[in-house]
Amino acid sequence: MATKKPQPKKKVAPKPAAPKKKIVATPKAKPEQAKTKKIPEKKPKQAKPKAPTKEPALPSKKKIEAPPVERKMIPPPKKEEEPEEYKRLRNDIYKILKGRFLPVSIVDGIVDWVLKDKKLHPKLKTIVEKALEDFAHNQIDPTEACGMVAAQSIGEPGTQMTMRTFHYAGVAEINVTLGLPRLIEIVDARSTPSTPMMNIYLRDEYRVNPDLAKEIANKIEITRLTDVADIEMDLVNITLTIKPNPKTMEKKGITIEEILDKVSGVKKVSAAQEKDTIKVTLDDPGYKALQNINESLKNLKIKGIDGIKRVIIRKEPNEGYVIYSEGSNLKEVLDIDGVDPYRTTTNDIHAIARELGIEAARNMIIQEAYSTLSEQGLNVDMRHIMLVADVMTADGTVRAIGRHGVSGEKSSVLSRAAFEITVNHLLLASQRGESDTLNGVAENIIVGQPVNLGTGAIELVMIHGKQKQKGK
Repeated sequence: MATKKPQPKKKVAPKPAAPKKKIVATPKAKPEQAKTKKIPEKKPKQAKPKAPTKEPALPSKKKIEAPPVERKMIPPPKKEEEPEEYKRLRNDIYKILKGRFLPVSIVDGIVDWVLKDKKLHPKLKTIVEKALEDFAHNQIDPTEACGMVAAQSIGEPGTQMTMRTFHYAGVAEINVTLGLPRLIEIVDARSTPSTPMMNIYLRDEYRVNPDLAKEIANKIEITRLTDVADIEMDLVNITLTIKPNPKTMEKKGITIEEILDKVSGVKKVSAAQEKDTIKVTLDDPGYKALQNINESLKNLKIKGIDGIKRVIIRKEPNEGYVIYSEGSNLKEVLDIDGVDPYRTTTNDIHAIARELGIEAARNMIIQEAYSTLSEQGLNVDMRHIMLVADVMTADGTVRAIGRHGVSGEKSSVLSRAAFEITVNHLLLASQRGESDTLNGVAENIIVGQPVNLGTGAIELVMIHGKQKQKGK
């Protein structure tokens, strides 16, 4: 009886999992218990034996992709915990506010101010009420033409900006576009700035140790073959000889094997090391081919990141070593070990939008425009620049303020025509049968009626009967 019980169990198990051929084999194996024992042993051997051998290729690929993911997941800098004294005072302020809104920056300012001078603590309620009053007074009134004011406040000092294109900005040998040309670049949302530049901040031991900082700089700065070696042409034998410079190679951290590997990768060429030199022979010898390969070898990249021509390392007072680069490639720089991804910046706004998102691009537009104006000694309220940045990034992409961007996409026909290419806009609008609701400023001025702003936006209705009754 004991032998019969396991047999039906074994029959049930293989039927759903095993193919039809195995089901035919099971009734023959009924009388022999030894065979029934062997069947489950064969199954793990036959159960797709070659499938798992193919799968190990996938985890090996994953292992190659893992390091960049780890580099990106650098923990953000720890925020210092606020002392209890600050927390208590902030809670007192929120109790006084009773749900009324006051910006966090103003609350923080009151907290710092009161804690510096403890005599002000009894007057806390008066201070908060006064801050609320001033905040309400400084808010924009309904129907105020804030866009017009912002345009005027940026445009007027913009006329006083110099046309200086290049300036050293405290970093030797790196040119930076400043003044009016830079402001035009920002507002026009140029795809690449005329002088791309990066401020690469380092973290942990890299920002303290000059050798480690130099190592990262060598990884970033592009090094071509002509920077570390001399190339000689032999017109008799139709060959090229590469003579590496040991000092510059040591400085850049490059070995002769790396150069040989890169040269071997060039098409229609075979390279071999001979003592301290590399001999290059052509697969199809010829003077024209020799000249072409000589030119391509001069520009051959040995090390570094595309787009970054030159780097300079400077020791900043409270920061340690910082790398300034001429040229920009945000994506690849952030993948390098030792680079701080939370503070590294570039003046290429489109690159920031691609890698870090539209909010980061908006902040960069504000920062770049504000620093460009303030560098010239022009004080423009930050809120006007914020309004421009908001308009440029409102739809999730960086748009120019011009006929190819914000101004060219207005719904009003007359407003578009008033900006640029008047005849084309009117002609296209008439073909499409567009209508203009006359809601904006330019359209109403063209038509000659009051603009829907300020006093023109208010309509007063007075019921005479009620007024007479009150008078009585």
